[in-house]
Amino acid sequence: MLCPCGSELEYALCCQPLINGQKTANSPEQLMRSRYSAYATADADYLYRTYAKASQAQQNLEEIAQWAAMTKWLFLEIHHSSAIPQNADELPVVKFSAHYLLGNKYHKMTETSRFVLESGQWRYLDGDVSEFDEVREIKRNEPCPCRSKKKFKQCCGR
Repeated sequence: MLCPCGSELEYALCCQPLINGQKTANSPEQLMRSRYSAYATADADYLYRTYAKASQAQQNLEEIAQWAAMTKWLFLEIHHSSAIPQNADELPVVKFSAHYLLGNKYHKMTETSRFVLESGQWRYLDGDVSEFDEVREIKRNEPCPCRSKKKFKQCCGR
């Protein structure tokens, strides 16, 4: 299976070792990609573990699990990934768009996420959502928005 993060690598060679705890992310972008893959595979524990300590208290594991499970994650676009800043007052950012289905409605969320290094590991601190739109309702005979080249009814609409 290809990795949900869009790297075009096998999941077992890309984000799965991060999610399983065998490896740690070596950059904010790699952590963000693995978090997207964790949403796509409904691994709420990994999502919770990769929040920064300052953000973790505001999160609810059950709500994370419900959101991941009820959403069909289609694909990820990386728009920008900043270099790791030399100035300690600046935080690295990754701007991305996540495309997903809720029911038969296609959504796109664009966020600029901030990351911190805690105990030698990258963690997701927070993000600014710049776009959070229901793009449109998908009809049964339309091409599936997951890019499979199948009709929606034969793919994600099952």
